[in-house]
Amino acid sequence: MILNRRQFLLLTVGLAAGCSSVQEEHHAERTINAGPAGDYAVDGVYVRFRNLGFFVVRKEDKLFALSAFCTHRRCKLSAEKDRTFYCPCHGSTFNGLGHVTTGPAKRDLPVLATTVDDHGDLLVTVL
Repeated sequence: MILNRRQFLLLTVGLAAGCSSVQEEHHAERTINAGPAGDYAVDGVYVRFRNLGFFVVRKEDKLFALSAFCTHRRCKLSAEKDRTFYCPCHGSTFNGLGHVTTGPAKRDLPVLATTVDDHGDLLVTVL
């Protein structure tokens, strides 16, 4: 089979980008039980669910979840000791609330939907 120029370019761009657009389409919304909300009583960033796509953050009386993926190119973020987030791929940084402090990222980290169920467990909705 011979590809025309357009087909070749689309294939090349898709491979060069790691087929990220194809991968993103396969992610279905799901709810993850992050355990008892009481486990997050102390201010800080909890990294236990980083590989599932989110950080749990306690800041004063607020308990929330932030996406663990950089908004620039979806690289997995690292949580720093000063409670900020760093993208090892291109150097973007985010403060403890997920706001961009250094680009190339231009968008803040998404705050994910959370609820506490009848048993006191924190449920996080991940895309």
